[in-house]
Amino acid sequence: MGDEGFMDEHTFLDILHTAERLKDTLRHSTTSGGRPESVAEHSWRVSLMALLLRHEFPGADMDRVVRMCLIHDLGECFTGDIPAFEKTQGDQAREDRLLAEWVAALPPELSRDFADLYREMEAQETIEAKLYKALDKLEAVIQHNEAPLKTWTALEYTLNQTYGAETVGFSPWLTGLREVLRRETAEKVERGRTENK
Repeated sequence: MGDEGFMDEHTFLDILHTAERLKDTLRHSTTSGGRPESVAEHSWRVSLMALLLRHEFPGADMDRVVRMCLIHDLGECFTGDIPAFEKTQGDQAREDRLLAEWVAALPPELSRDFADLYREMEAQETIEAKLYKALDKLEAVIQHNEAPLKTWTALEYTLNQTYGAETVGFSPWLTGLREVLRRETAEKVERGRTENK
C-alpha cells in the first residue's frame, strides 16, 4: 500500500490500464463524422449529461449519478460491446461475472464502493439509479440521431423511435426529452427518404 492511502501506485495504474480498454472497445454507434465511437466516449457523454442536469433534479445526488455513469460499462473491458438488440442473457451473465470478479479484486474500500453502486444500478429503485439508466439509453438515441443515416441498420429505423421510452416515465423532463428525440429521429428518417428519391 502507498504511504498516504489505501491503494499503491501499481494498483492504481492496473485499474487505469484495464479501463483504458474502453477507449479501444468500439460500439455499434458511429459519430457524426461516421467513425465508430468507443465505449469510453459513450460513458463520458452519459456522465456529462448527468452533470448538465444537476439543477433539473435537485432532489437527486447527481454526484452519485455521475459515478454510476462513469463505471456503468466497465464490464465491457472484458467482453467487448454487444448491442442491446443482440445481447443475450448468457452474454449479460458472462459480463456480470467477469466484472464482479474484477471488482472483488480491487482494494477493499474501492471494491465496496463499486459493488454498492452496481447493486443500486441493478435494483433500479433509487432516483439516482433510474436517472443513470435513462441517460444511458437516451445517449445512445442521441448518438444515432447524430450519426449518418447510412450507418443505421434496418432495425434502427424503428428502434430509435422507441428505445429508452420505458426508462423515462418517472420524470416529466426526461419524458419530454424522449419525445423531442423521437421527433428528431422521424425528421432524420424523412430527410433521408427525400434525399434518396
